Formats: sequence, C-alpha cells, structure tokens
Amino acid sequence: MHYDVFNGDADGIISLVQLRLAHPRQSVLITGVKRDISLLERVDAKQASSVTVLDISMEKNITGLSLLLANNVAVFYADHHRSGPIPDSSCLSAHIDTNANTCTALIINNFLDNLYPLWAITAAYGDNMLAAAELLADEQGLSDDERSQLKNFGTYINYNGYGSVVDDLHIAPDALFRELVQYDNPFDIISQPNSIFSRLEKAYNEDMANAEKAYVIVDNEVCKMFELPDEAWARRVSGVFGNALANLSPKKAHAVFTRNLDDTYTVSLRAPLENKQGAGDICAKFATGGGRAAAAGVNQLSKDSVDEFITAVMDYYRE
Repeated sequence: MHYDVFNGDADGIISLVQLRLAHPRQSVLITGVKRDISLLERVDAKQASSVTVLDISMEKNITGLSLLLANNVAVFYADHHRSGPIPDSSCLSAHIDTNANTCTALIINNFLDNLYPLWAITAAYGDNMLAAAELLADEQGLSDDERSQLKNFGTYINYNGYGSVVDDLHIAPDALFRELVQYDNPFDIISQPNSIFSRLEKAYNEDMANAEKAYVIVDNEVCKMFELPDEAWARRVSGVFGNALANLSPKKAHAVFTRNLDDTYTVSLRAPLENKQGAGDICAKFATGGGRAAAAGVNQLSKDSVDEFITAVMDYYRE
C-alpha cells in the first residue's frame, strides 16, 4: 500500500500534482489544513509498502519517519522546511533544500527535469516565492497576463489551505488535489467557467475585504502586526494576508495574530522580503511554533506570550 502525505497548501498539493502527473499511482492520501504538519503519524507503518512525503518538516515528523524506516518502508521525502538531522537509511530518498528562495514544488520540478513548469510556477507564486516564480516564468516566456493568472491561482490555492479544521476551508485539500491532477496545464482550469479558480477567487476577495479592517497591534520601522478575530474567514485569510502585507512593505517583518477558541492566538510571521531569514528560528522558540526562514508561525500562542513574541521579532530584525 502506498501513501501520499502532503501539506494542504499550494506548495504541498501542487508538488503532488506534478509527481502524480508524471508517475500516476493508486495511493492513500493523507493531508489536512496547512498548519496540520504532523501527518506521518497517520501512516500505518505495518501496512505501508512505500510513502511519499511532501512539504512537511522532517524535524516535526521524525518520530513517524523513524518508525517507517525501522519497518523498511521506502520513503521519498521532499521539503524546504527545517529538517533537523536527516536519518541515514537506505530506505530514505531525501530531497531537502532549505534555501529561502525555493519551495517544495520547485524541488519536485527539478527532480522531474522541468516536466510541468507551469504548475511549479503556480505553486511558487502561491508560496510567495515571487523571485523564483518570475525566473521560471521568464524561462517559459510567459506574458504579464499569464503570470498574473498563475500568481492569482497559486494565491487562491494557498489561501484555501488555511483554517483550524478542514471545515473552515472551501475545498478539502485531498479533494482539491484530485481535481487539479486531472489537468496537465493550470490554464485549462483557469479558462473554465464556474471553475475552482473562479470559486476560490470570489471567496478570496470577500475574505480579504474583511481583513482590510484588521486591528493594528504594532506598526513601526521594523515590523507591522495585525489581530484578526476568531472567525472562519479570518483563519482562512491569515497566511495570504501576511504575504500581501510583506509584498507591500518588503523592508518590514509582518505578523498576523488570529484569535483561537481557547483564547490563544494562531500567528503567521513573514520575514522582510529584503531579509528572508529568521522567521522559522523565531517561531521555533515558542511551543507549537516552527516553519522556514522566510515564513513561519505558531499554532497556539498564549496571551501571556504575545509581548515576548513581539520583542523577539523586534530584536531579530532591528538594524
């Protein structure tokens, strides 16, 4: 039995789209909301013959990975988050690149020798890897209009992954994968009337309009931070709102605090686009925190830790 384990955001979904377009196979799909990254624990190590893991931190899944390797399960692992020590096993094929300017879909694109570059570009835009997306778009000779369409599509797919539970999302990530993998070319979806693209576009615009009214916690020369309410729309928009803010003010760090039901905060942190480092290290200092150099978060930050978090961001990025 083969398992495909992948992050429920644009990068994770589209990484698997590329792989399964190139190498179709029957599999058990394991995924969830974007912040649900401890996914390998759901794989039955005694039933699995092989596992593909995409866009989830090896460091956060080392227990599940170790169990699979101990049972001689073949694991293909591609990711760009903090990995921790990579196990030395003949059963593990690791494709890890933590460079701040890459994402898992670009790693898969290289692995497949540029077989589905339009999908890789879509994912890179969605993961806010704008420079990398533009470089690959240049290689493909895309027009400004084509770039804009892929950027929007990637953003909408990424937006769809945010929420506390799958019910917060417009489309479950496994269902979205099954839809997207039917198409070699993302433009074939974008051009359809009443497509996933148009449905997500409408929802995204509505949620972002709400986010424009967000309460500003901090705004200075180093960072800008917002608070969003405990609402489904706020959970959906938290990550893409952070990306949009980062693109508007590339010299600043940005954070979006979204209230949780238990009176904690879910935090999305974006490093300054002109200094894409440190976000993962900052968030890893807090329980339930982690991520990569350019973008990271904390799933449950207590109210008592908010000031400590703000100070940590200020201290790291202050010149």
